[in-house]
Amino acid sequence: MSLPHIRNIVIVGGGTAGWMTAAGLAKVLTGNWTIRLVESEEIGTVGVGEATIPLINIYNKALGIDEDEFMRATNGTFKLGIEFCNWGKLGGSYMHGFGNLGPDIGITKFHQYWLKAQQEGYAMDIENYSICSLAARHAKFMRARPELGNSPLSEIAHAFHFDANLYAAFLRKYAEQRGVIRIEGKVSGATTRPADGFIEAIVMDNGERIEGDLFIDCSGFRGLLIEQTLHAGYDDWSHWLPCDRAWAVPCESVAPLLPYTRSTARDAGWQWRIPLQSRIGNGHVYSSKFTDDASAVDILMNNLDGQALAEPRQLKFVTGKRKKFWDKNCVAIGLSSGFMEPLESTSIHLIQSTIARLTTFFPDQGFDQCNIDEFNRQANFEVEKIRDFLILHYKATSRTDTEFWNYCRNMDIPDSLRNKMALYESNGRVFREASEMFSEISWFEVMHGQGLKPRSYHPLVDALAEGKIRTFLENVSSTTLRCVEAMPTHADFVRDNCAART
Repeated sequence: MSLPHIRNIVIVGGGTAGWMTAAGLAKVLTGNWTIRLVESEEIGTVGVGEATIPLINIYNKALGIDEDEFMRATNGTFKLGIEFCNWGKLGGSYMHGFGNLGPDIGITKFHQYWLKAQQEGYAMDIENYSICSLAARHAKFMRARPELGNSPLSEIAHAFHFDANLYAAFLRKYAEQRGVIRIEGKVSGATTRPADGFIEAIVMDNGERIEGDLFIDCSGFRGLLIEQTLHAGYDDWSHWLPCDRAWAVPCESVAPLLPYTRSTARDAGWQWRIPLQSRIGNGHVYSSKFTDDASAVDILMNNLDGQALAEPRQLKFVTGKRKKFWDKNCVAIGLSSGFMEPLESTSIHLIQSTIARLTTFFPDQGFDQCNIDEFNRQANFEVEKIRDFLILHYKATSRTDTEFWNYCRNMDIPDSLRNKMALYESNGRVFREASEMFSEISWFEVMHGQGLKPRSYHPLVDALAEGKIRTFLENVSSTTLRCVEAMPTHADFVRDNCAART
């Protein structure tokens, strides 16, 4: 006999996490469900998460969102990858481009042939074999053309830059049109059932109680429900990801309109640059153990491309995750579930993936513990693999110029990452474990970009004559370049298809 359905869902907190959750559930839960979102206009949102990865297209398509309309409403631009400057070494730069490199040959990966050619001195830079990386360098963009078959133009993978506050407003309109009820007000706390500790209701500042069956904590770093009420606990990862503060500020736009995010390593952290249609988002993420707030904000303000458009805002955080993402009848989504700095633009994706996981494990009134445990196991796996990928950027460096980089270069790292790096340094082998988010190509691009050097390459590469490898690589690079040359500029594409409303 089935148990009664969940009928009353309460989302605490708005912003990107709250309204992504509300919109996603409103699309899926058609019928006799009540979804209420409680937020206060007096409580600001972090609102600086302006860069995404290509998987956001799955979310947008699931909601039936028109991409051009979404871009116009959010001041959006397109993103083909992330440029990393000064990370592996001072003066160095590489692109972590989206999508594919050249084609594999049989069971042997493309990058293995490139590694042999590089080691023997006749390979071009790896970016010349990636349509997304090369287009990014030339400030070009177009959407993928799947009908072109084997052309690199069929394999363009894109994500977005957008104004996070405008994105939340866009999703709020979507959600409210589908029945989500917004309640204005501050939440002062929550009450729990004496019998089992489940959340019974949230309590507003004015004394009003809002009861629910399922509570979703989107309250940000505070973790008002998952931590302050249920005490889920927190795993601190700051010994691996030592940055704990950030300054953020927008500045005026400059040409050209770049279709990629830039991350520039600084003395005790790094600076982001995210181009929108009407402004550039900037921030300096840093470690308070290795620099002070005043020096950090000076670095940011002295390295803007245009005039600042506001006063800088400071954020403080501890990198890590909740010990439980789902506890009793409460699920944490967004910053309430933990925070791994925005180095690879994973924050919005983790919101999206948690929403998808919640719909997969959507409970009835029984809240079976086996489902909650599996939800948490999958969530832990996902964030731990992302954690390792971020740690790689800090660990794999030859920089010795500051105390911060000496710490990062010498720090101990998780065994899972150490093993991955060792496999790559042997024969350039990279393996994607189960459903981890970052692909083998992403791992390769960052390992290579950070300066890791394999001692050799896959032995099966030698089954192909060197002359054929040369011809193969030349064909891939020349074809990729011709495709990029045929693409419109990013600025022209945005102007012609999705210029923001003025």
